[in-house]
Amino acid sequence: MPFPKNFLWGVATSSYQIEGGNSNADWWEWEKQGKTKDQSGRACDYWNRWESDHALLSELGVKVFRLSIEWSRVETEEGVFSLEAIQKYREILQDLKVRNIQTQVTLWWWVSPIWFQKKYGFHKKASVAIFARYVRKITEELGDLIDIFQIVNEPMVPLGMGYLVGLFPPGKRNPFSFWFALKNIAGAYIKSYKIIHSIKPEALVGMTHLYNWYDSGGHNILGGLIYKISKWFRVLSFNRRIKGYQDYFGLNYYRIGKINLKNWKSEKINFFSEEDKNNVMGWIAYPEGIYKAIKEAYEDYKIPIYITENGFPFGVGLEDSYRITHLKEHLKYIQKAIDEGVEVIGYNHWSFMDNFEWLYGYEPRFGLIEIDYQTLERKPRKSFYAYREIIKGNLKF
Repeated sequence: MPFPKNFLWGVATSSYQIEGGNSNADWWEWEKQGKTKDQSGRACDYWNRWESDHALLSELGVKVFRLSIEWSRVETEEGVFSLEAIQKYREILQDLKVRNIQTQVTLWWWVSPIWFQKKYGFHKKASVAIFARYVRKITEELGDLIDIFQIVNEPMVPLGMGYLVGLFPPGKRNPFSFWFALKNIAGAYIKSYKIIHSIKPEALVGMTHLYNWYDSGGHNILGGLIYKISKWFRVLSFNRRIKGYQDYFGLNYYRIGKINLKNWKSEKINFFSEEDKNNVMGWIAYPEGIYKAIKEAYEDYKIPIYITENGFPFGVGLEDSYRITHLKEHLKYIQKAIDEGVEVIGYNHWSFMDNFEWLYGYEPRFGLIEIDYQTLERKPRKSFYAYREIIKGNLKF
């Protein structure tokens, strides 16, 4: 049996990681301060090469392309919107439409304008109205070209990293600021959800959650408690604040976290082993975990599940049979969940192309397409062609 007839096969990217030249962003300043392994610079130069990149999307045969709008590009100063940048995004989205590729657009992917971070930040109550104004502008200007809205991406990652351990902008280590920021982003999300539906009632509107699986590591009661705390932090603490305001559950799944109390690292708030020495980020692949995560999320929320990200970082090279195996194993478990009655509506591979991986810089390679960062040449990997056949045949494994 194949996947469902209308299953949405896609790939994912984010603007800051591939566009390049986002000099009005707080992350740009963060990099200039030496807080990351590399500086994003021109990244993949998607901002100037999107037409040829879209030709590769057509060759791949995807039904959906996940991308994002870079807030710092479109609102360069407080209340001042760049019509030039908005027009550029319109051209990008229109081209996808011409290619019969649905658009899945994230409105906040961890990056904020410098002016916003300096004057407000999400820990200040005024941020709710400021962000909602941006969302309204984008929906009014581009909403006719957006099929699926994702208001925020994995908010608990930048909240934890930015307000508890200080490794992301704004670089705070303040639980009170964290708590206010959590409350305000949730409030901004609800306000934005209502705005989008008031302008485009038929749109699918939601967000994405990082939903890795966790193993007790044989610690039984204590391990179970740590698992519950981790689930509360990554998913429940935000979702309970936005109950009733998700049209689907966006699930990003990458790995298993094995609880290891000897591995405690206070600077990362991490009880979990990262012990795969063949992986540049230390992540441990666990395909069955995506099945468990899907089942758990569906049971908890009773709304359609969308696998908005799934992938694994490997090294340089076009011969990536290991990525193909990783992909097929995860799809097998997604199909198992579907066969058991879970409504899974789509799958995005992360990532369409190699990109700037935040603190890790350019070393991790997630792409179906390899990027030569010296020449910016695009080279489809073996996994690109394998995924193309999966999409074409709607294949089950």
